[in-house]
Amino acid sequence: MAVLYERVALIGLGLIASSMAHAIRRAGLAGEIVGYARSAETRATALEIGICDRVTETAAEAVEDADLVVLCIPVGGMGDVAREIGPHLKPGATLTDVGSVKQAVIDAVAPFVPEGVDFIPGHPLAGTEHSGPRSGFAELFRNRWWILVPLPGGSDAALERLEALCRGMGANVETMDAEHHDLVLAVTSHTPHLIAYTMVGVADDLGRVTDSEVINFSAAGFRDFTRIAASDPTMWRDVFLTNREATLEILGRFTEELFALQRAIRMGDGQMLFDYFTRTRAIRRGIIEAGQDTAAPDFGRTKAGD
Repeated sequence: MAVLYERVALIGLGLIASSMAHAIRRAGLAGEIVGYARSAETRATALEIGICDRVTETAAEAVEDADLVVLCIPVGGMGDVAREIGPHLKPGATLTDVGSVKQAVIDAVAPFVPEGVDFIPGHPLAGTEHSGPRSGFAELFRNRWWILVPLPGGSDAALERLEALCRGMGANVETMDAEHHDLVLAVTSHTPHLIAYTMVGVADDLGRVTDSEVINFSAAGFRDFTRIAASDPTMWRDVFLTNREATLEILGRFTEELFALQRAIRMGDGQMLFDYFTRTRAIRRGIIEAGQDTAAPDFGRTKAGD
């Protein structure tokens, strides 16, 4: 593909940023990739493994003369970074982010975006339980969805260019407004993560089951909970604090469903359980048919000796 941006600046150099760098470089989508991370160790690692052409000491320096700036940091820190880099963004540049919450990011970042810079919030629905610059890989976004949230009055050309970048990295692109995004993600990501954290916490607190039993005898369901619950704690703390209303709404609905199942189990209502599980099974089939997962039972797990 042709170069879409002469200079891309990645602010934060964890899993998403490093995967973007690998995918952009592989597809030839940028002339130069500049990176910045708060940690000196992370900056040194990024240089060592070559995910960036240059790594700078400050975020302000990284965005100088950049055509695209991507905020790849926890949602809670985006406002402060936007304040720092705002005066250094060049006219005609595009600013985006990869945060899991959108309205809170808009509220925090938009006041610091100067005239002539297009701010297009974004969210790649891709990730693993790993973090840091060494965890990235070019295939992370393949056939995953990248949601963009264009703001009123934004440039259509800037949006089309960013969409082309996302597709060039292998992603599918969808646009939606911030409120709807935050509700959808509360259903598909945020509340499931909260449930996973809770279930792992229950196992940890249950005195009648030892730690070694939890580890050695983990069936697939609990094992998947632990994978989800291993995600970055700073990121998920910020997600729940910044998408509070939508997450609490979905959590309330989850609680109602849980009470209904609890009553069916207590009353021995097998038909209710069978019908419920039949309906929910169809969702899993739809996810597989959409190519967002595979039916292989060992998906995502390495085999012994690999």
